[in-house]
Amino acid sequence: MFSPVELRSGQVLRNRIAKAAMEEGMAGQAQLPDERLIALYRRWGAGGAGLLITGNVMVHAEALTGPGGIVLNSESPLEQFVAWAQAGKAAGAAMWMQISHPGRQMQANMPGVVWGPSDIAVDLGRHSKRFGRPAAMTGEQIRDTITRFATTAARAELAGFDGVEIHAAHGYLLSQFLSPLVNNRTDEWGGSLENRARILLKIVRATRAAVSPEFAVAVKLNSADFQRGGFDADDAHKVIGMLAVLGVDLVEVSGGSYESPAMSGRPTDGRTAAREAYFLELAADLARTSPIPLMLTGGITRSETAEAVLAENVAVIGMGTALAVTPDLPNRWREGLGAAGALRPVTWSDKPLASLAQMAQVRYQMRRMAVGKEPALGIRPALALVADQRAKSRALRRYSRWLASARRARTA
Repeated sequence: MFSPVELRSGQVLRNRIAKAAMEEGMAGQAQLPDERLIALYRRWGAGGAGLLITGNVMVHAEALTGPGGIVLNSESPLEQFVAWAQAGKAAGAAMWMQISHPGRQMQANMPGVVWGPSDIAVDLGRHSKRFGRPAAMTGEQIRDTITRFATTAARAELAGFDGVEIHAAHGYLLSQFLSPLVNNRTDEWGGSLENRARILLKIVRATRAAVSPEFAVAVKLNSADFQRGGFDADDAHKVIGMLAVLGVDLVEVSGGSYESPAMSGRPTDGRTAAREAYFLELAADLARTSPIPLMLTGGITRSETAEAVLAENVAVIGMGTALAVTPDLPNRWREGLGAAGALRPVTWSDKPLASLAQMAQVRYQMRRMAVGKEPALGIRPALALVADQRAKSRALRRYSRWLASARRARTA
């Protein structure tokens, strides 16, 4: 765990433990990072991980995974991003920015655009109305989106980040293009896997061309969507092969989407029931032949599990919730100690709502650490969910005002 990892770009991670991306939902004014995110990542950086990956940073100001999302585009000032990168790197960790577009996974109450490869909406049963109805993207919108990813990556490097992770998992836009259940296009962007992967491959090429050779470029990819007829492990194997020739440094293996939230241990088809290392079996199969180093994220909380993952030829282990509970867990592992505790389990039968509550518990801890407090592990899931909804309501008002102002400025 504590041996270094050298990547294709020449970048060296000081150990094999990564803080995986978690959606913080803590954007300040103008959708920029503020002192809260800076303090949170300074704390994580001091906790001993070799790599910190931010939560979603959005490439399109009109398409956010949530109203508290950070936006980095061609118009964003860089000063606060510089401070964010410096805070994460202060104790020796590498700092990567996860860059993303939600596609059709846009909340219905948010302003902006709801796009997808096709006009197929998110299906969450009685919760489906929470999401907007997507419009199928035009060729121009697809090409503009490719440019947006590359622009955000280039600006992340200018701000002092060490790399970017292109989010092509969890049902977001690039994952939607990869999925035969969501992408029913008949043009060059749909049909065969090669066509469905085209937007991702073009984004990787454009990003690699926009940044320096020593800047890391990673991809987050589903090992499977955990939906019958969706993107599966064989598809993931083929896409990794496509990425191998493009100079990708690392592929993070995860799984699921809002419709099948396997990333929180709650897939709709029940195929990943393990309490830890949800995707290890699939990742181990991929690692045997992968020409790119793999990172596995999903439910890792104990050092014994981390070592078991690394023993399967996985190069880096990623942790999210565990570091929201115990931010210095890598240092504790080095000293032979374990986690400080665990969050209350969410046992609700409504899987989409349970997944929301689970994420709300995690964000509750992040908001506490961002203002210098310790995690409060006893928070009840329902109370965490109420607090999260209140925070989102405040963020939505702020984002709506900012977006309206930005639109007026563009048309003035």
